Amino acid sequence: MKKIFLLGYMGSGKSTIGPLLAAKLSYKFLDFDAYIEKMEGKSISKIFKDEGEIYFRKAENNYLKQLISSSEDGPEVIALGGGTPCYSQNMDYLKTAMTTTVYLNSSYKELTKRLWINKQARPLLNSLESYEALEEYVRKHLFERSYYYNQADIVVKAQDETPEQLASKIIKTLF
Repeated sequence: MKKIFLLGYMGSGKSTIGPLLAAKLSYKFLDFDAYIEKMEGKSISKIFKDEGEIYFRKAENNYLKQLISSSEDGPEVIALGGGTPCYSQNMDYLKTAMTTTVYLNSSYKELTKRLWINKQARPLLNSLESYEALEEYVRKHLFERSYYYNQADIVVKAQDETPEQLASKIIKTLF
């Protein structure tokens, strides 16, 4: 198993669980959003603002293809952006490549709770002024994206466990 891709909605724990999982497996860890920011030389929110979402999704697709086809990186755990599997046939690329995909499945209620605490750090959520508006936003987007997320090789319920417990749970499922 060379590359393990973590998928899930924002707040599902991909960037928290990814490094733990990578360390337990002695793999490298890569946060895909940070990778895109490095390659583009600006933040994701600045890319959206300056270039627009269509540009971002095309760049995201190109960088994902590069990561999938790159064999020199060795084994990696890669935490994808929440929308990555849902655009530009990215999920099809992930499914046909020699990769393993893991969906961190959290309820909209749990995601809303996590995102409300850290709302200011997420530009897409800044305009949502109430907890109820955030919950509706998460519920709608999670419903739209669940079709893609549920195509993952492994679906892990990410609710009450600690990040360490979830990383161990994923490893048990992998092997």
